Amino acid sequence: MMNLQTQYLGFELKHPIIAGASPLPDDLDKVRALEDGGIAAITMYSLFEEQITQNIVGSEAHIGNYENSFSEAASYFPEVDILERGVDVYLDQVQKVKAAVDVPVIGSLNGTREGEWVNYASLIESAGADALELNLYFLPTEMEESAAELEDRCIRIVQAVDARIQVPLAVKISPFFTALPHFAKRLAAAGADSLVCFNRFYQPDIDVDELDIRPMIDLSHSQELRLRLRWLAFLSGRIDTQLVVSGGVHNGIDVAKALMAGADAVQIVSSLLINGPEQVKSMLDELCKWMEKKGYNSIDELRGCMNYLRCPDPEALERANYMRVLKSWRV
Repeated sequence: MMNLQTQYLGFELKHPIIAGASPLPDDLDKVRALEDGGIAAITMYSLFEEQITQNIVGSEAHIGNYENSFSEAASYFPEVDILERGVDVYLDQVQKVKAAVDVPVIGSLNGTREGEWVNYASLIESAGADALELNLYFLPTEMEESAAELEDRCIRIVQAVDARIQVPLAVKISPFFTALPHFAKRLAAAGADSLVCFNRFYQPDIDVDELDIRPMIDLSHSQELRLRLRWLAFLSGRIDTQLVVSGGVHNGIDVAKALMAGADAVQIVSSLLINGPEQVKSMLDELCKWMEKKGYNSIDELRGCMNYLRCPDPEALERANYMRVLKSWRV
């Protein structure tokens, strides 16, 4: 029998497919459906720094400002927007989700500035979260802040959050840091037990009829996985922290690719929103069939076999691949 078990954040998971941060945990029926569908762990939607510092986000106009910091599928939220709710409601929902399922529940804290809001990490832990995911989602718009200063600020935030909790800490980042491998190494040293690669930037659009800025959201697709595969392949086996793919995982073959690049687990959201919880079984079935065909008996045999240290052609991950691709194009 195929062994799909994996370890993540100290948990023995039955397989590597985790529900990423999304609106789904706001509905306990959907939470139970996720567990019934076979999900290995559930990540809560985020508690935002802005919610904590202001307690309640006010007007709809203010919510519109969140397209630069809102890292989940906002258009799939219920009519009463999660951002309008108080911190106590979030903590209460963590308790309810934890009581509703037996799989690990991972809290999610989203912030980009140093401040007292990081103290709420311990409240999420006290509410019952088995682990915490810190989402460092932001756009660097400050003209006077250098890349080094920005990274230093992120490191201090990770250190501050890690100092306030006893449960494992995952850190979700973007791919747009100047020297990503070096920054990833610093995050691991600062207390990150796992790096989640990557959060997605939701781009606003311009409404040419209304002459206004419109927050836009597109769900992920499998092509987005390529960026994650490349960076996981570079990081796998080279830094002392676990690695998770988030974004672009839609089927069992996507899961296999992520594991081969070095992932300890994968997060799915768009695939769940499109196909429902039954998608988990479909992905696992496809993964098992592929593993059996290729002669793999366990996830451990598969993990990292195509990372930078072990793949047959490491140059394919580097600049040489750029030249090969351009030269291979024919009109």
